[in-house]
Amino acid sequence: MTDETASGVKASVNDAFNYWIAEGWSPGGFVREVDYASNTRGLDPIFAGIKIVDCDTHFTEPPDLFSANAPVGLKDKLPRVERIDGCDYWMVGDRNFGSLGGNVIAKDRNKLLGRLAYRTYDEIDPGAYEVAPRLQAMDDMGIWAQICFQNGGVTQGGSLVSLNDPELSATIIRMYNDACIDRMQVSGDRVNCMASLPYWDQKFMISELRRVIDGGIRGVVMPDRPERLGEPYLGTDGKVNPFWAEAFEMCEASGVPLVYHLNSALDANSAIWDNLGFDQKLPIHALLHHAGCAATLSNFIVSGLLDTYEDLKIGLIESGMGWVPFWLEGMDHQLYEFRTRVNRGLKKTAKEYFAKNFWVSFWFEDNAPKHLLDVIGVDRVMFETDYPHPTSLYPGVQDKLVEVLGHHDRHTQERVLEKNAAELFNLSL
Repeated sequence: MTDETASGVKASVNDAFNYWIAEGWSPGGFVREVDYASNTRGLDPIFAGIKIVDCDTHFTEPPDLFSANAPVGLKDKLPRVERIDGCDYWMVGDRNFGSLGGNVIAKDRNKLLGRLAYRTYDEIDPGAYEVAPRLQAMDDMGIWAQICFQNGGVTQGGSLVSLNDPELSATIIRMYNDACIDRMQVSGDRVNCMASLPYWDQKFMISELRRVIDGGIRGVVMPDRPERLGEPYLGTDGKVNPFWAEAFEMCEASGVPLVYHLNSALDANSAIWDNLGFDQKLPIHALLHHAGCAATLSNFIVSGLLDTYEDLKIGLIESGMGWVPFWLEGMDHQLYEFRTRVNRGLKKTAKEYFAKNFWVSFWFEDNAPKHLLDVIGVDRVMFETDYPHPTSLYPGVQDKLVEVLGHHDRHTQERVLEKNAAELFNLSL
């Protein structure tokens, strides 16, 4: 069920169900046995005094998220978890909104490899979806605060719009955001979940954005291709679309960042050979999504939006960082050779826009955090674990940090591990 546009595929009823492909939680995989005690020893002494901010994790939607405080008259309509053929799914009416998301850390602390997730809530680490166990897991990993994103597909825009029930869609969004604010408060600002918005309804979007900002939310997840759901960021005149103008103004004025999490600006399937197997496609998918982050960076740079909203903060999350020097160098060359900067009256170079408006994050990389921080900008880089997803650093978070940041001076360690994320997400540490 697709509606082709000039440059992409419109959002659809199947967006949520397809969020994590079924093969990813089919039986099988390989269980890596984890020596939890030796790998989760708390903060390494070399980083003593630094409150490490993990800027990309996922907080799995608890199974009672919508049933615990269901509004009168909507309880039977709201999302619920059903076990179908041995797998837990989120259902809304008769619509399948997909699995519980990427959870490869088991209750026994071992890690599942070769699959995207365990199949049921019974199997996964309670720290994936409960605040108290999450805080314990953070302490064990030496992490002070986490920035958290949704895990399942229950807030996927295309599927919510397809319900053709504005009140129900609005209630799902509000209840999700209420839970985000509640976790932040209960955890003492250590578990900071990013808000979701109704990107297809301007009036509701603005009111909900104002509400979550007033509630202290630390960031809002934004669509990299908003035209999939409705209105693009730019109008036909090449200027900011009035649909989005007030949202940009509010985020700029409040300092609340726009957050693009390993987005889908590029259709990874279009570049991958058809007859590759599941385990062959996944590594390519992951790397192409980093290119998607670079595409979002580029779209903002050439759009002129950052000349209108000069103080807008944009987080590119789960983006990686090693590509940044090459990409910015290439962008500046192309902007000059194609006369884009002159034709469009852009005020800055690509490198200058990046240094002013963007932050990136790394987790698995060795070369970039060891050798490229000065080139990228030590004040533009943040750290993440991607807990509890398949490529997360779990276990051995502190070992990795010592390896890649141990030789840097104290100023650099503080910027990368604490201060950059604190400034982007307005954390009081």
